[in-house]
Amino acid sequence: MGKRNFRRGRSDKKNFGKRPEASGDDRGSSWTEAVRESEKWEKYYKAMNIIPEDEWDSFKSACQDSLPLTFRITGSRAHANEIKEKFINDHVSKLRDTEFEGIKLTPNTLAYYPDDLGWQLHVSKGVIRKQKEFAKTQRFLVIETEVGNISRQEAVSMIPPLLMDVKPHHAVLDMCAAPGSKTAQLVEALHADDDKKLATGFVIANDSDYKRSHMLVHQVKRLNSPNFMVVNHDATLFPRIKLNNATEFLKYDRILCDVPCSGDGTMRKNVNVWKDFTVGNGLGLHPLQINILNRGLQLLKKGGRLVYSTCSMSPVENEAVVSAALRKWGDQIKLVDCDQELKGLIRRQGINEWQVFGKDMEVRERGAEDVPETVFPPSEEEAAKFNLNRCIRVYPHLQNTGGFFITVFEKLDPESGKRSLDDAAEESVVKKVKTDNVSTDVKHRPQRKEKLPRDANEEPFIFLNPEHPELEKCWPFYDFKDSFPKDSTLVRNATGEPLRTIYYVAPIIKEILTIEEQKLKVIQSGIKLFVAQRNDAGNCPWRVQNESLHTIRTFLGEKRQLTCNMKLLEVLFQEAFPKVNEIRASGIDPEFSQRLDTMEEGCIFLTVKRDNLEDLFLPLWKGKSNVNLMVNKKDTHELLYRVFDIETSSKDQGKEAVYQKKVEAEKKARESVEPDSSVQVSATESPEA
Repeated sequence: MGKRNFRRGRSDKKNFGKRPEASGDDRGSSWTEAVRESEKWEKYYKAMNIIPEDEWDSFKSACQDSLPLTFRITGSRAHANEIKEKFINDHVSKLRDTEFEGIKLTPNTLAYYPDDLGWQLHVSKGVIRKQKEFAKTQRFLVIETEVGNISRQEAVSMIPPLLMDVKPHHAVLDMCAAPGSKTAQLVEALHADDDKKLATGFVIANDSDYKRSHMLVHQVKRLNSPNFMVVNHDATLFPRIKLNNATEFLKYDRILCDVPCSGDGTMRKNVNVWKDFTVGNGLGLHPLQINILNRGLQLLKKGGRLVYSTCSMSPVENEAVVSAALRKWGDQIKLVDCDQELKGLIRRQGINEWQVFGKDMEVRERGAEDVPETVFPPSEEEAAKFNLNRCIRVYPHLQNTGGFFITVFEKLDPESGKRSLDDAAEESVVKKVKTDNVSTDVKHRPQRKEKLPRDANEEPFIFLNPEHPELEKCWPFYDFKDSFPKDSTLVRNATGEPLRTIYYVAPIIKEILTIEEQKLKVIQSGIKLFVAQRNDAGNCPWRVQNESLHTIRTFLGEKRQLTCNMKLLEVLFQEAFPKVNEIRASGIDPEFSQRLDTMEEGCIFLTVKRDNLEDLFLPLWKGKSNVNLMVNKKDTHELLYRVFDIETSSKDQGKEAVYQKKVEAEKKARESVEPDSSVQVSATESPEA
């Protein structure tokens, strides 16, 4: 999202240019005790005349109130609908008439979010988290969020990605992406039709702050996309790239410019806006916003869409920036009329007139030397051409949200044969990019002094030959079809050899990573495909990772595939390492046992059919004498609840921990009788989930 200073140093006291994460969280009781008043803010927005006089009191009251809890349900259509129905059946009916301090929770769908997958509860996140009567709903929200089925996101933050209309084949760029809630939406849209055909496009998420760029990795990691890449650049100088053997620079079908802004539309969750509001914040960011927007328009493909958005209500950061771009680009761009899109969204049109204030809160006229010329409204002639009424303004009192501004640009192909503005500007931009410490080799990683997350990886991206001896052990063992892009596997270490982990990226991402004159500073890309099994694991010492199952499923033959019934699945979710002979003797699933006996030790793919619901596709480990469902604790808790209505708590340790305690207890019991005896569980019998 990028509401923060862009290469201008931080000003933490004022949070100048910094955007709080759009989660709908009021972040603690101290905020509710803060004074939510500002003479400057009130004077400024009354002078803007953007709120009708008879609505001012309700507008201000909404701005002073805490945000409601909002979230959206993610995943494939069938998967998301299952989560939605679970929420409706188990929680909505119980919360519908519940009150807290005289306010009804009344869960309702966000009218503009497709397929009723966006939801709002009319109390803050803190209320749901702290009150005992909401404990079950809180637990549902926690476990579904942890596994990625739910994304906690402020309602208006969901709008820009929806208006981008991302398709699976699109090249998508998010120019100011951290912390990543909108980026996640873009990735989800890219993979919306994966149940029919895997996405061929990609999403590149950029952030200028090196440390914040790693936040993107964690935010989108749960989506397990091989079509996703995180990079680290100043958005105003974002480099053009040219794929190997291509004659033209790569252009993007969709670009999101969710630019750094003053963030005064976030006052419902960030009360510092009230005491820190100054006109200077918006004036200072205005030139930066223009530069980012112009760079985005240069990178946009003809016929493509660019969404410009801020969480500010000030026309200086909104219509003035849009006007500057329209003035510069002329008939090469236009604003898209979105009146028929997101019909449930209550919105106001963009404005053509506003007053300009200086830092001293006095009105400025055109020609004033202390404010940029571009902050003033368009002329009458310009206003007639610009169609600023097509901009979208969202105010807190309209649908109980934060404040937001969104504009959709389309790049045109004018009839004139003159050199386009984006091509003409390229030479000066390239010169600036060359000074931006850009690596010419994707294998090179610049040394950084910042403290990074523990799992940050700065090693190079080195692709493997599909006939590498270690990969040759995997392809036949797991029965990969020839249609699988076997040349898109890579390692992230200095040796270039598969030592611990083998990653996979979509073919288009491989094309980008292998550009000969690489200008992108790549932070992360790829999903884990194989991880080395520490001890002897039969013919293949590599086990498949959960995060790649969705991608590889259609490329797998029948050799390592198995089915089981729901009764056995329930046992496997709750019992670690059940004995193969005990499962067979129980008669719980004879077909499973018979098929299992014919398979070699190692990773197996387990499919569970469910009536009128999406199949479950899970990894199962077969050891010498037992099996184990390789699903981590969080996913196990979520599936137990969703599939079997078995509730767990955050204190539950998980089946592997319980099993290990049992093993240790048996070991101690034996040692008390036979001191030299020991009981151990080999890594082959118990691989990590």
